[in-house]
Amino acid sequence: MGNEFDIIVVGGGGSSLMAAYSAARQGRAVLLLEKAAQLGGTTRLSVGTICATSTRLQKRAGIDDSPDEHFEDMDKFIGPLAARDNLELRRILVDNVPETVELLADLGVEFMGPLPEPPHRKPRLHAIIPHSRGYIFRLERACRRLGVTIRTSARVARLLRDGDRVVGVELAAVPGAPAEKIAARRAVILASGDFSSAPLAYKERFVSGPLLEIGGINPNSTGDGQRMGEEVGAEILNGDLVWGPEIRFLAPPHPSLVSRLPTNRWFARTLLLAMRHLPAPLLRPLLLGFVTTFLAPSHQLFQQGAILVNAEGARFCDELDRPQDHIGRQPDQKAYMVFDDVTAARFGAWPNFISTAPGVGYAYLPDYARSRPDIYSKADTIDALATKLAVPGAALAQAVSAHNQALNAGAADGRAPILKPPFHALGPAKSWIVFGEGGLRIDSRFRVSDRSGQPIPGLYAAGSAGQGGVLLAGHGNHLGWAFTSGRLAGRNAALSTPHR
Repeated sequence: MGNEFDIIVVGGGGSSLMAAYSAARQGRAVLLLEKAAQLGGTTRLSVGTICATSTRLQKRAGIDDSPDEHFEDMDKFIGPLAARDNLELRRILVDNVPETVELLADLGVEFMGPLPEPPHRKPRLHAIIPHSRGYIFRLERACRRLGVTIRTSARVARLLRDGDRVVGVELAAVPGAPAEKIAARRAVILASGDFSSAPLAYKERFVSGPLLEIGGINPNSTGDGQRMGEEVGAEILNGDLVWGPEIRFLAPPHPSLVSRLPTNRWFARTLLLAMRHLPAPLLRPLLLGFVTTFLAPSHQLFQQGAILVNAEGARFCDELDRPQDHIGRQPDQKAYMVFDDVTAARFGAWPNFISTAPGVGYAYLPDYARSRPDIYSKADTIDALATKLAVPGAALAQAVSAHNQALNAGAADGRAPILKPPFHALGPAKSWIVFGEGGLRIDSRFRVSDRSGQPIPGLYAAGSAGQGGVLLAGHGNHLGWAFTSGRLAGRNAALSTPHR
C-alpha cells in the first residue's frame, strides 16, 4: 500500500475538518480527503447557527441554562417521531456542544446571540459572524497549523479491509493515474454528509414520491460514507426521514462583495460593534449582504395572492396545497412567484415577511429588492415582467388572467387578484431536500456498528454520515452535531489502538 497515516478522514465539511483537527491535537498524522474542488460541504451553505447552553455568550447575557433543559426541549421539535430518536446520542450532543462552541470561539469564530427559537424555553442559537464560511476558514487554518494533510478533488471509492478491520481507503482512479490505496494505522472516519443528492437507485431504497424528483442543497451529498459503510457491514438508521421538499431561492450566482469580506476576528468584532450601535435602517443592508444561504420563502405569499409559474410562464399547481411537491416536475425544476403591488405592499413589514434571515431575523420585500436583485424583478406590465424573467409573455398573461377569473367566479380561498401595477416576481426558486437524517449506526464512542450492533474495527463516523439515529429537528442542532460528533470521533479515533 502507498502512503500511511494514523487517521484518514473522508469528507471536507464542518464535521470532517473538526474530526481532523481533533485527531491532530492528539499528535496523530491525519489525512483529510474531499472529493469536491474546495472544502466546505453543507456547512458552507448553512445558516450558521449552533444550538448550545451554558456558553460564555449565554452567561454574558445573564441566561441561566443547562444541557438538561436543552435535552428536554428537543422533544418539543420531534413530536410523533420521538420513539425513533437515539436518546443516548442526544445526551452526548447536549452535554458536549457547549465545549464545542467554546473551542470554535478559541479558534477565532465570533458569535452573536444567543438568539431565541421557540419552543426552546431560552435563547440558545449562537450565530456565526459574518457568515458560515468562517467555520471552514477557521478550521482549515487550524488543521494546517497542526500538520493535517488536506487533499481536494480526491474521491474515496471504497474502504480497504484486513479481515473484518478497516485499514485504509482506495481513491477513485483519475485520467492518467491508477486508483490509489492509502493505509490508516488507527482508523478511518466517515464524515461525508448525507445522501440527499445520491443517485436515484440509492435514494429510492428509503424515500418515495416528490423526494425522488429533487436533489439536495449540496449536490456533493451523495451518500458516499453511507454506501461504503454498508459495504463493510454497517446499517443506516432513519433513512426515510428527510427535511423536504422545501422551496428555497437559489443562492447568489456570484458572492457579493460584502460576502467576500474577511472572516477574521477583528472584522467580525467590528461588525458586532456595529450591530449594537448602528440604526437598523443602516445595518440591515449590511447584514443581508452576508446572507449566502438558500433562503426559504414564506408560504404567506401564496396565501395572500402570489401565484407560482414555471420557466414556461405556466401556472402548474394549487399554491395552497403543498406547491413544493410539484416544482421538481417542472422545466429545469424552477419556479417564480408572481404578485401585484397590493400584495407587495403587505410584505414590507411584520408580520408579512418573505423569509427568515440569519443575523437579521426577517427579510421583507424591500430587503430582497436591495440585496438580492438576482431573484427580484419588477415591471409596469405583465409582458415586461415576463421579459425580465425570460418566460413567454403570452403564457404568463394567461396564467395571471385565469387566476383572476377564478377569483371573480367566487373561489373562496382568501387570495387577492393580480391587478395593480407594478407587478413583482421572486425567483427562480427550486424544491430541495435540505437534510437527510439517515446516517450509519454508531455507538457512544462514534465507532460504526455492524448489523448485529458490534463495532467495526477501525471505522468511525461523524456528522450526517454518522448520525446514528439521533433526530436533530430545530435550527442549530445539525451544525451542533456536525462539529461535536466530529470533535469526539476525531479524539476517540486518535486514542484507539493502532493495528500496526
